[in-house]
Amino acid sequence: MLANQRREKILELLKEDGSAKVIDLARLFKVTEVTIRQDLDKLEKDGLVIKEHGGAFLKNVEDQVRNFSLANQENLDKKELIAAKCLEFISNGDTIILDSGSTTTEIAKKLRGSNKHLTVITNALNIALILGAETGIEVIMTGGEFKPPTLSLTGQKAADFFKGLNVQKLFLATAGLSLKAGLTYPSIADLVVKKAMIDAADTTYLVADSTKVGKSAFASLGALSLIDYIITDAGIEEKFQQLFHDNEIELIIAE
Repeated sequence: MLANQRREKILELLKEDGSAKVIDLARLFKVTEVTIRQDLDKLEKDGLVIKEHGGAFLKNVEDQVRNFSLANQENLDKKELIAAKCLEFISNGDTIILDSGSTTTEIAKKLRGSNKHLTVITNALNIALILGAETGIEVIMTGGEFKPPTLSLTGQKAADFFKGLNVQKLFLATAGLSLKAGLTYPSIADLVVKKAMIDAADTTYLVADSTKVGKSAFASLGALSLIDYIITDAGIEEKFQQLFHDNEIELIIAE
């Protein structure tokens, strides 16, 4: 991996976890601690991170948590379309899982005022606050370790919450998906939670705007066969539509 690629992946991880230690990054990327310190020096010089003893943290993360805002607010128009489409697959009386993420947050916003009676399980603090006072919706939160940039709970405790549960539908987020890499995420810590969510759900809807199709993040959860449907927007390239069709992956386009 080239230095620029590695720094990009480090930044993706920090945007997901909020902070990281030099020793852990060196182990993840299979380089020396000296190399990681040089990477963090460059990212700090670019105004993206703040170094601290033994590691670094994402700049402005305190403000994001204080304001309950997510780091990734790009392509909101696409995400709103996807969220509206998702409501067509949520029935009165369902028990659903809403993964953390900007697209799933838009789903939660669309559920306000929908007059649906639901049980919503989530690992996202912002989603719990959006739906917590909504009449007819019961909100259940997982435990786990708090990740500031995504306002979410993660780790083994979050994953263990789903053991023995059986819910109708999961709306799962991703950082990138491709036929080769499958479902990918910036943080390894999230993989165990995502897998536990999938195992607990009868049907899994992957919600991802078209800019994430054909891209891959640092850690792979597994093949696209883990999911039942992909819901994306009309910006998806025709070659990817054909690719999913050829591999019997059901694609739903929000327009």
